[in-house]
Amino acid sequence: MDLVPALQEPLKQPLKSVLGPATAKVMAEHLGLHTVGDLLHHYPRRYEERGQLTHLADLPMDEHVTVVAQVADARLHTFASSRAPRGKGQRLEVTITDGSGRLQLVFFGNGVHKPHKELLPGTRAMFAGKVSVFNRRLQLAHPAYELLKGEDGEAVESWAGALIPLYPATAKLESWKIGKAVQTVLPSAQEALDPLPESLRAGRGLVTLPEALLKVHRPHTKADIADAHARLKWDEAFVLQVALARRRHADTQLPAVARVPGPDGLLAAFDDRLPFTLTDGQRKVSREIFADLATEHPMHRLLQGEVGSGKTLVALRAMLAVVDAGGQAAMLAPTEVLAQQHHRSVTEMMGELAESGMLGGAEHATKVVLLTGSMGAAARRQALLDLATGEAGIVIGTHALIEDKVLFDDLGLVVVDEQHRFGVEQRDALRGKGKQPPHLLVMTATPIPRTVAMTVFGDLETSVLDQLPAGRSPIASHVVPAADKPHFLARAWERVREEVAKGHQAYVVCPRIGDEEDDPKKAAAKKSAEDEAEKRPPLAVMDIADQLARGPLHGLKVEVLHGRMQPDDKDAVMRRFAAGETDVLVATTVIEVGVNVPNATVMVIMDADRFGVSQLHQLRGRVGRGSAPGLCLLVTEMPEASAARQRLNAVASTLDGFELSRIDLEQRREGDVLGQAQSGARSSLRVLAVIEDEGIIAEAREEAAAVVAADPELERLPGLRTALDALLDEEREQYLEKG
Repeated sequence: MDLVPALQEPLKQPLKSVLGPATAKVMAEHLGLHTVGDLLHHYPRRYEERGQLTHLADLPMDEHVTVVAQVADARLHTFASSRAPRGKGQRLEVTITDGSGRLQLVFFGNGVHKPHKELLPGTRAMFAGKVSVFNRRLQLAHPAYELLKGEDGEAVESWAGALIPLYPATAKLESWKIGKAVQTVLPSAQEALDPLPESLRAGRGLVTLPEALLKVHRPHTKADIADAHARLKWDEAFVLQVALARRRHADTQLPAVARVPGPDGLLAAFDDRLPFTLTDGQRKVSREIFADLATEHPMHRLLQGEVGSGKTLVALRAMLAVVDAGGQAAMLAPTEVLAQQHHRSVTEMMGELAESGMLGGAEHATKVVLLTGSMGAAARRQALLDLATGEAGIVIGTHALIEDKVLFDDLGLVVVDEQHRFGVEQRDALRGKGKQPPHLLVMTATPIPRTVAMTVFGDLETSVLDQLPAGRSPIASHVVPAADKPHFLARAWERVREEVAKGHQAYVVCPRIGDEEDDPKKAAAKKSAEDEAEKRPPLAVMDIADQLARGPLHGLKVEVLHGRMQPDDKDAVMRRFAAGETDVLVATTVIEVGVNVPNATVMVIMDADRFGVSQLHQLRGRVGRGSAPGLCLLVTEMPEASAARQRLNAVASTLDGFELSRIDLEQRREGDVLGQAQSGARSSLRVLAVIEDEGIIAEAREEAAAVVAADPELERLPGLRTALDALLDEEREQYLEKG
């Protein structure tokens, strides 16, 4: 966020005398710190207090203390140990006194040389460390110390009360070495160019950037740290929001073909054949989308919808509007199972409207084609021909749509399903296939807290579908503690049999397939388990399906579905399940999104603690899609007090996806969430926390939009332009690394 010329100097040159090339190399390779500016923006993660000055007579146990005392005695001992079997081990014992009591300091190994030279009897110094007991005597092991010259009372007070910054470090470079290097380059902070407009900074009472850098690295008080963080959070939020606002602004400058559906075309015919009325939410979101499609610059809209809120229907109506207006629409899905499912549900919803050129096709019909990587050569050739000639108005596919050989006659709309599975560059590659930039609709069923939407998807306008369609039933969710109460698990399988007896169907979800080669090294390495449940491998589809078919679900029709099956086999399994020919489908998370079987009413998730909160919410959304109530059973062997059980209890207690997404975000590193954008800039937040700092992000977005509207090229704000270049350089680097 920095990088003005003075701060762009490589660390090797200015710090040669302090770090040496080896340390500069470690900083570059392990911490990504290449320049003086990088180092100044490597902020402490927390601060230790050395402790107030303590009299030796009042030392508290196990606390960090700082004492001022005089060396009474210093003795070097040699001893034999496993590391030094020939009696060459060294231990320095130093006794200090302050008049109120005596205390022993101990130093071992190579750490004895410096204090042995400096801590001579009569020397006065400050010592800081943690009080422990050895042989019934209080001691400080390897304390930090500073020699005092004369009666330097002020030095004593400032050193004792100092806040010690602790930096994100590596095994090869300790925090204190990083701190020392930072102190060396700290004078350069005065030359840091401020990215915030002066009116914004002064209006919010924020300190200047040089002052913030000084206070974050060398604070005298906790108020200094608060001032620095308040300022640096604004830098991160504002520069990122300016980058996003410029992207939005650039998009509004692009030309696009306005797509307005005719009054009596395909969309009207489709609406006439719908067997139900749209919800208020679907109508409102559709109005927003149609208004965007009617403009002559590309739509960029994020459609968030709770599981089962009818996003696919909204997207289909948008695609039909574009086809009506003479264009083509493409839907990009993350998996073949989902692409096939979407293709099947779209053609079913459209009926004869999807049968252009076929017997029985309607007057306004178009062709809906599927394009995936594993299609047969003949079917693929035909699909490509239909797209190139414009015969197919709608194509639904996987990454195969992005390939060079895929050509469109007139691509007018790109719909990306489950945006978090795709990088920005992939969605841009598909948009590049239009003669002019096509409109873009991005969909996600993973509810995103408002601030994450503003940060990760800040270049998109947002629409939210939070109403469930009429006739949808609530889903009851319960945790099944299989280890504590095995009879609960037995009852879960009884419930599955009861639902099947009523004519319904069930899903059983497992974390893995079960035909993988287990890596014995990985198995051996897993030592930090919470309990036995965590140590064993996750339950597998193949094993569980076999156990159920022979045991508690004997006599029911059980089938398996997983990602490594052949596409035709997967499709056949899904068709049989959708047709009601299969009672129980044992599957991996391939059913997580988009799979729609209204007759499925119960889901049992094995080893539920191995899944994330949002993923469990997604999976649960596969049941309760018809008029019968849904039931989701979260099976776990984790103990009641564990964090994993608390997470499952949270999922069981609410159906509000937005509430769960906040819980999910609070429990994970924010980088994971921000990393979904596959963009370095968005995961490079150092002090900004997307949940806690919602207010700052919202205000920064407004300020950024105003700044970019008034000065799109930022000609009047050179500091901001420099910060932006630094941010986007990092972003481009990340793209290249991700291939």
